[in-house]
Amino acid sequence: MSFRTESDSMGEVHIPEEFLYGASTQRAVENFQISTRHFDRRFIEALGLIKWASALANEELGKLDSNLAQVIAEKSLEVAEAKYDEHFILDIYQTGSGTSTNMNANEVITNLANPSLGGTIGTKSPVHPNDHVNMGQSSNDVIPTAIHVGAALGIAKGLIPALRLLHEAFVAKAREFSSIVKIGRTHLQDATPVTLGQEFSGFAAQISHNMSRLDIALEGLEELAIGGTAVGTGINTHPEFAAKVCEHLSKKTGLRFYEAKNHFEAQAAKDACVFASGALKTLAISLMKIANDIRWMASGPRCGIGEIFLPELQPGSSIMPGKVNPVIPESIMQISAQVQGNDLAVQIGGQHGNFELNVMMPVIAGNLFESINLLTNGCHMFADKCVKGIMVNEDRCQELVEKSLMLVTNLNAVIGYDKAADVAKKAFKENKSLREILLSENLITEEQANQLLDPTTMLSPK
Repeated sequence: MSFRTESDSMGEVHIPEEFLYGASTQRAVENFQISTRHFDRRFIEALGLIKWASALANEELGKLDSNLAQVIAEKSLEVAEAKYDEHFILDIYQTGSGTSTNMNANEVITNLANPSLGGTIGTKSPVHPNDHVNMGQSSNDVIPTAIHVGAALGIAKGLIPALRLLHEAFVAKAREFSSIVKIGRTHLQDATPVTLGQEFSGFAAQISHNMSRLDIALEGLEELAIGGTAVGTGINTHPEFAAKVCEHLSKKTGLRFYEAKNHFEAQAAKDACVFASGALKTLAISLMKIANDIRWMASGPRCGIGEIFLPELQPGSSIMPGKVNPVIPESIMQISAQVQGNDLAVQIGGQHGNFELNVMMPVIAGNLFESINLLTNGCHMFADKCVKGIMVNEDRCQELVEKSLMLVTNLNAVIGYDKAADVAKKAFKENKSLREILLSENLITEEQANQLLDPTTMLSPK
């Protein structure tokens, strides 16, 4: 491996020639060899967009030479467009401000820009990573801005569209199953009838509510820390810099980014990230409930509930021939567990806003972005590989309804709660139907039995 020598304020550093980053990043590479976790693609995209918008803003404000600004902006966009992701190799578990990763972006963009302007990689001339690429910025406002921008893009462009797909799939099944009467269950015990469509409409409503919660979380993420620089005072930046950066980011992404109303809150706290992670956790819990219900309804094929059939995707056992498992719901449940764990890490990270800076931003970013990705991919998978292909077992639904003792609930107003309870218990003990007990004891007429034991009369208020 061949090396080049670059320097920073602490001296010279040897950097592998294959990488475009500089001395500051190399020190972090050597210091933080902790895991295989790196910053998410959306985060690197956000960093590139911030550097692009900052270069244009500084040019417009007369702070940065136009030739330098245009090249910096061009190379920053290339970073945003994933052309140089292999040069962003730093571990998530690094300095709590994310300074190493901010310098990673500054140095890569510098070493891309200088050859375009007649300079050489590693010389910091004519473009300097701190003086030019990082002009008007600090890691302390860039990194929280990148977290917000990247998470907002992930939710708005990825997760919410995936949720719309899943919502549409549940709505379609609710309509398809609207006339299928089945037994309801509370406390895992038989209850009064519902339609399978009503159950699936509940799933659809859960997804709809989660989209609304994420819309609220997006509002918090669209508020950006950029412009606060080191501690929120905005030292070394132009008063109009932040507004211009937000304007460029908004036009580029289609989101509504705006300067933080209070820069001290924006850098000292990560409450918007904690709130967004909480919304993701709520979605994960909804998905856990839905996936669990679906796999129980599909349990069997002969000795379980067996009310629905799931798409058969792969063999379920290495020893039991013909076994097919509910693999997609099980995958969703594992995603849900991971997202809930990620939320705890974000929560703990959010607690460490010490004085003017949160010092656990990389771990907040790592877990927040992982949750967004897991849920986005999981919702696509759930809709396409499971929900859309669900089929009903009508015979089994009808069989279970006919066996249920809770149809007796409809008789409360006729024979009273206590007598109805006696009928249910006697029918269970003697292994007879409710109809047989009611008629043998002359509690109701056959005409009344036909009406009161009809499960279709129990599906809505009367």
